[in-house]
Amino acid sequence: MAYAYFLSGISLSDMAKFSSRDIKDWLERETGSIFIPVHEKAQKLLNEMKRVLEYVTDVSKALLEKSRKEIEKRNMKTYGRARALNKLARLFLERTRQIKVPDEVSYDSFHDFVQETQRAFVVTEVDIKNWFPKISPFFIMDRRKFLGVFEKAKESLNELQGFLEKEYVKTKTLEETFQLIDRLLALEAQLADLEAQREKIEIEEASIEGKIAETQQKTTDLKNRESLTQLNQVSTETRELRRKLKHDLRHLRKPLIKFHRLVFRKGGLTPEKLEKLNHYIEGPFDAFVAEEAGYPMLKQILKKLAGSMSEGKLKLKHDRKRKADQAIDRILNENSLDALHKKCKETIIRKKQLSTSAETAKIKGNLLKLQEGLKELERKKKHAESEENATDRNLKETLEKIHNQKKEIEKNVFDFMGRRIIVE
Repeated sequence: MAYAYFLSGISLSDMAKFSSRDIKDWLERETGSIFIPVHEKAQKLLNEMKRVLEYVTDVSKALLEKSRKEIEKRNMKTYGRARALNKLARLFLERTRQIKVPDEVSYDSFHDFVQETQRAFVVTEVDIKNWFPKISPFFIMDRRKFLGVFEKAKESLNELQGFLEKEYVKTKTLEETFQLIDRLLALEAQLADLEAQREKIEIEEASIEGKIAETQQKTTDLKNRESLTQLNQVSTETRELRRKLKHDLRHLRKPLIKFHRLVFRKGGLTPEKLEKLNHYIEGPFDAFVAEEAGYPMLKQILKKLAGSMSEGKLKLKHDRKRKADQAIDRILNENSLDALHKKCKETIIRKKQLSTSAETAKIKGNLLKLQEGLKELERKKKHAESEENATDRNLKETLEKIHNQKKEIEKNVFDFMGRRIIVE
């Protein structure tokens, strides 16, 4: 940028600098002698054209009324022409009413008005050439009056067109620059709002993060309470006991499943024992803990299983049968699960006592509330982050628009005035 100004023979220090709030006043002072007279003339021409269009409306209404009265007479000689004129008058009125004179004059609104009026007049002139000769010689005075007003309207329109092409176009760039300045100020106001919004979001995020940290600390403190710590230790012990029982019964799982299928089809167990067998297959730890001392139901089931294997009713691969026989022998003859069963019973009793204590229940209730509160805080944080990202995108887009608007204003001032400026 600086290099470009160096090539043009102008240093940055020599260029006039203006804030976005000062540039408009300066530009109005510098160009007032050119812009204001042209703008005032444009407004004057528009006002005159508005009056001319009102005259066209009045004479169109006169044609409509005169033709209506003639239609009511039912004179066969003039009836058809009166109806044609009535229809034409309605078309003239409709077209004229559709032409909207701009409330505030600008080059664009002036240009659009001229174009819209030209289109309406071209169609009206075609209608006049096609239909007025057919209506002749009737309504001659009314038609002459309409034509006189319409010709004056065309002359006024030609004056607007000439002004637009020869004078107003020269200030088009200047007028666009004033509009750019207004848009720039609006964008800067929008930027200030976005920055305030982002600051508000950052404060909200900091508050939420503080509450999250506080909630997490309270959760940690509750989890470290003695009763809950003991419950967690017992839960860990229970998991280890489950793993130990699963390991000790590992060689019996598949034989028990096959035995279940066998007795389900051919019988051999009481309903109570069949139900217990199913329990051992689906949840061995729970079934084992539910047993009385010496786990008699398991031993009875295993005896039946051993008998079915020895009698050949339950067929297993040699190695699998050997391992199953050894496991059954340890359980039935060596009472290998006694210590484990006792430990499991004691652990479950302790766990139940700790779980149902008033203190533990209160801690769990408080933990649940804290976890629900934490979820809500995380949701709010996510929403705030989403809002922050959207605001950041809008900030970036707005800053880019402001930059582009300033460059366009600087370019327009140079194009119109030959002066290089910087809009800060």
